[in-house]
Amino acid sequence: MKRLSALGGALIAAAAPALARAQDVAAQAQNAMPGALDRAFGELGGAGGEPLSLSLQLLLVMGLLTILPALILMMTSFTRIIVVLAILRQALGLQQSPPNQVLVGLSLFLSLFVMAPTLERVNDAALAPYSAGEINAEQAIASAGDQFHAFMIRQTRETDLEMFADIADVPRFASPQDVPFSILLPAFVTSELKTAFQIGFMLFLPFLIIDLVVSSVLMSLGMMMMSPMLVSLPFKLLLFVLVDGWALLMGSLASSFG
Repeated sequence: MKRLSALGGALIAAAAPALARAQDVAAQAQNAMPGALDRAFGELGGAGGEPLSLSLQLLLVMGLLTILPALILMMTSFTRIIVVLAILRQALGLQQSPPNQVLVGLSLFLSLFVMAPTLERVNDAALAPYSAGEINAEQAIASAGDQFHAFMIRQTRETDLEMFADIADVPRFASPQDVPFSILLPAFVTSELKTAFQIGFMLFLPFLIIDLVVSSVLMSLGMMMMSPMLVSLPFKLLLFVLVDGWALLMGSLASSFG
């Protein structure tokens, strides 16, 4: 017991400087926290205009990060691209090739390419002035929202906007800029899904013809036990490679956003 007590005391003595150093580093990191969070959430403070505490600011930031994937999916070109790529894989008859990670990564980077002009305008109108202290957080968010609103309204069908406006029982809008996000978001997603399925239908047709031809040939030869999907797969891959399908598809998807 004495040896254990001595060993425990030695460990505590050895660890004390490290613990003290860790505490000092944590205190320095907290004191060195940039004031961007204070400026961003200053408007949400108390009656005296004081900013929220650091813990509450971090809590709000983590809460906003949880909805970031939904914003990427619903407010950008990501939805149309990933749906078209998934339909293409199904039309080719491939189950896990390309894998889901490749499709998501390809959709993400192509979305960044499509959204690059909008992101540049967001930086010029919101991020750069906010970093320079020219505007507050509320004005920066409003300016960034206007740029995304302009992108989304260009890709949304009027029929979808009218449908959701009728459901919400709101009067007709005088201009596209008057459409609120509560109506624009579902209308935009509906339009993107409709466009993606239209593109997917056009992609499916040539591969469907190959499946029908292969099935007819196998039936005429009496080879009913052989799977037509297995036989037609190399022909579909050959057709897709011969027409340079990936470059054609990526270029068509990027240009479809106009």
